[in-house]
Amino acid sequence: MAAEKKKAIRKAKKGERIRQVAAVPFRVAESGAVEVMLVTSRQTQRFIVPKGWPMKGKSGRKAATVEALEEAGVVGTALKPPAGSYSYWKRLQSHFVRVDVTVYLLAVTEELANWQEKRRRQRAWLSAADAALLIDEPELATLVKSIKAPAGEQEPKRQADPDGAQATGK
Repeated sequence: MAAEKKKAIRKAKKGERIRQVAAVPFRVAESGAVEVMLVTSRQTQRFIVPKGWPMKGKSGRKAATVEALEEAGVVGTALKPPAGSYSYWKRLQSHFVRVDVTVYLLAVTEELANWQEKRRRQRAWLSAADAALLIDEPELATLVKSIKAPAGEQEPKRQADPDGAQATGK
């Protein structure tokens, strides 16, 4: 993955736009409302969605699924059509570059108690409207606010309890 980041930075230094992929983990609450998971960024602790660089040999959808596992500790299925895209300014060592991000919805099937970046990030389940209020990137906030449960994802999912018992919804 470091090689992909270096390649993207080289492109950015040449003035080319660079790309990332993101996952918006979601679930359907007991009430039927969609909830999305946000994570904090490593450096500034702002609320964001899991995102990262494209991965060689993996589709954007698969790469977004990997990012959600690493950054948020969630497992699920990324829905095939992208939910949308947004752009943001990424801070590099000496300058900023514009990044175009393709966003995939991730229907969460499992939430892990331990995951790769647990010590560096916090995660939170929020209503789509509340999540949108916490996101700094306006285009991403608009996209998140408009999320609806896709057909076939309307029923509340059973969530695993950290103690191993099954609990419904929320």
